[in-house]
Amino acid sequence: MPSSQPSTRMSPQQTSLARTVVEVESHVAQRGWDAPVGVFALVRTAAALEQDPSLASLLDAAALAESQADPTALTVIEQEDLPASANLEQLLGQLAWPETVDGVVLSVEQMTVPLEAQERAAAIADAEQRLAVMRQDPGTNDVRMVVGVLRTGESWCAVRGRRQDDDANVTQGEAIIPGLIEALRSTLD
Repeated sequence: MPSSQPSTRMSPQQTSLARTVVEVESHVAQRGWDAPVGVFALVRTAAALEQDPSLASLLDAAALAESQADPTALTVIEQEDLPASANLEQLLGQLAWPETVDGVVLSVEQMTVPLEAQERAAAIADAEQRLAVMRQDPGTNDVRMVVGVLRTGESWCAVRGRRQDDDANVTQGEAIIPGLIEALRSTLD
């Protein structure tokens, strides 16, 4: 069941991160499924503008107004030309961020397969047939996980299933995917 909007009991930083993660998830969802891993740096907009006022020419009026009203407002910078890697663990092991980056968001898709389907498929020697058996199971679903963390410790996750591909069915919360949260935090150390 999808969770509601971020709680008013959250810190301003947590609220800003939650809003940003949901915006990134929506942005990535517009691209469709079967997308590559996405990595996004987060910077506090007000601090970035203070350091380099010329950045104002790159932001729209709404982002500028938000940065004046909310010092925790974040700007998302999509990272292109990610390093080559065999898997997500290797990619994350290659990422490091300068102190000017306040956080990071990761978008990744994964197939979830019920244990029974995995057990049935394990007996199949051919890898393509094994994958086909798992994909055909009615409990199998592709999920898009969007996870964000800040240097200050806050985290937020948004998860969408391909079979329930609707904005109303995006589950969100602070610690839905703890392994990815910790892996992302390690890129900020």
